Amino acid sequence: MSFNNLDQLYRQVIMDHYKNPRNKGAIEDGSVTVDMNNPTCGDRIHLTMKVEDGVVTDAKFDGEGCSISMASASMMTQAIKGKDIEHAMKLSHVFSEMMLGNDYPDNLDLDDIEALQGVAKFPARIKCATLSWKAMEKGLQSEK
Repeated sequence: MSFNNLDQLYRQVIMDHYKNPRNKGAIEDGSVTVDMNNPTCGDRIHLTMKVEDGVVTDAKFDGEGCSISMASASMMTQAIKGKDIEHAMKLSHVFSEMMLGNDYPDNLDLDDIEALQGVAKFPARIKCATLSWKAMEKGLQSEK
């Protein structure tokens, strides 16, 4: 697949998550709640996660922001549901490396998250993509 076709596919995946977000909403009896914002661009997220026996059994987000910010939150909640805290934190670390343009292990199934790798070329947008991941890290730190 050529670079242009791959880039177009990634854009479509991002826009699909933006227009049809997965896990949008809030968990009423969520054990972890984190609110974060990016003051430079106005993105904000309200993340709720249910953690039982060290496993993220549910994750939902609400908020407003650019397509990258909201698509990333949608992808992140999909990626961490059903994962133990250690695995979720590892995914966050890998995502951070990807945002810095660094190599990351290819043995991890990142699924749709890989569509965000092009954000690394736009330093001003990296904070948009990482907002929900930072919120997840902050919330799960308290669960360790």
